[in-house]
Amino acid sequence: MTVHEPAIGRYYEDFVVGDVYQHPLGRTIGEADNTWFTLLTMNTNQNHFNAHYAAASPTGRIIVNSGLTVAVVLGLSVIDMSQTALMNLGWEDIRLTHPVFVGDTLYAESVVTAKRESGSRPYAGIVTCRTRGLNQDGDEIMSWRRTVMVYKRDAPHDKHHFPRAKSGPLAP
Repeated sequence: MTVHEPAIGRYYEDFVVGDVYQHPLGRTIGEADNTWFTLLTMNTNQNHFNAHYAAASPTGRIIVNSGLTVAVVLGLSVIDMSQTALMNLGWEDIRLTHPVFVGDTLYAESVVTAKRESGSRPYAGIVTCRTRGLNQDGDEIMSWRRTVMVYKRDAPHDKHHFPRAKSGPLAP
């Protein structure tokens, strides 16, 4: 019997400059998502939670909090770009290019623009990518450049974290 340790994501060696990752999941934004995020972050702009107020705005309806849309698009990219990350090193050039409304479904894709070995951590490398979010109609809603430090395949830090069952191995 072979036991496969839990694993997901890519290591530094897997990234190739120019490769595009269409991240596999989409996420539909609900009214509760927007309301809770807006309350949690203390955002008092009524365009995010007051339908009567938002009706007089140029969009004519509630617009989803941009902090939420950034967080969702970032989250959608994690499975491919930073599942094995030690840390994010920075985001640059964040652009919000199209409004997001309750009921929109968000998708994300990233292209690797650069990579290099870490000078201070021999078990890691640095990957830079451009990520963009799309809505269900294919409109680009946002984009940014992100730099992340990811483990190399032989790094010990992200392995062997699954606990051993005190009752012994799982039997068929």
